[in-house]
Amino acid sequence: MTPRVRPRVLLSGVSVRALAESAARAGWDVTALDAYGDLDLERIATVLAPPRGAPERFDQLAAARASRRVAMDTVAYVSSFENAPDAVGLLARGRTLLGNPPAVLRSVRDPLALARALSRDGVRAPAVRAAAPRAGDGSRWLLKPRHSGGGRGIVRWRRGMPVPRSSVVQERVRGTAGSIIFAADGRQLAPIALTRQLVGESAFGAAGFVYCGSILEPHRPALLANAIALASHIVRDFELRGVCSVDFIARGAVPYAVEVNPRATASMELAERASGCSVWRAHVAGCTRTLDASSPRWECAQSVVEGKAVLYARRTVVLGDTTHWLDDDDVRDVPHPGERIARGRPICTIFARGRTSALCHAALVRCARVRYAEVERRMRRKSA
Repeated sequence: MTPRVRPRVLLSGVSVRALAESAARAGWDVTALDAYGDLDLERIATVLAPPRGAPERFDQLAAARASRRVAMDTVAYVSSFENAPDAVGLLARGRTLLGNPPAVLRSVRDPLALARALSRDGVRAPAVRAAAPRAGDGSRWLLKPRHSGGGRGIVRWRRGMPVPRSSVVQERVRGTAGSIIFAADGRQLAPIALTRQLVGESAFGAAGFVYCGSILEPHRPALLANAIALASHIVRDFELRGVCSVDFIARGAVPYAVEVNPRATASMELAERASGCSVWRAHVAGCTRTLDASSPRWECAQSVVEGKAVLYARRTVVLGDTTHWLDDDDVRDVPHPGERIARGRPICTIFARGRTSALCHAALVRCARVRYAEVERRMRRKSA
């Protein structure tokens, strides 16, 4: 009997570990090119040396050039390639691209084009401007990079602040940050999960508008239905493919669309952990137009709520032996022993669960305290 050949894919982006895990679990051989090359990624993928430079300065074009040295027929990307369509074009040249092509990225990642499309569809969304507001309360607006990611670079706009060509001013909507995750084939979508986003929480070393985690929201059917309707408009307007998400601010059961992530996101692995369904298979089905909108059934367990948090360094630290973190199924993105983590950069990702969203969040905070205490003990021993 001829042995079955495992399909292969090259994944690239700032941090590919979550999608790489899903692809490997689905039976694919993964080659990974990201900014970190963490220990747990090395367990499941062939890891290529990242382009030179600190992780926070991940160069998509340099990564795409580096990928050309690898013989690979199929490629996919995660953050932050959605902000670099030319790099996506180079990454995909002569290869099968499992993801949205450059033309889609140029349109859906243009905040003004997105705002116009939402307005035409009658969808609620914050106002977006390319220039400073002429009148009104400055506290109503945010200054946001056109090519934003993870909430970095977003600040409150104050009267008199210039608006660079690289930024827009977006109306600030008060409410709860959330996201609708789905798979799409350019015409229809299969909803995956609704999440609440954790933003700027000091318990996880974050501040401002920086994303620091997600919690599944399985008990909000009205918000879920409205978020699906919102995402359906965007899928049809921009012909999105594969797994994607729409970030929103929820006021009650009404989601106000803030941003579209036309690629796999950090929160998607929560749905896979909770349901056992494969994010990667849903992604491939969407990209190859074999998606059945009624399948897979993402039935997250109602008795438990899954959550994750990204732990950011509160000061520059040098880690000790992190290999034992690999034995903990609730720790991911494990850095190498002795690695130096600059203040404000991610240390690792943690997971927790609870009967409610509030209990899940409390469990995440407790887990964060344990991990931070371990890092601090290492630093004290090193300085003694």
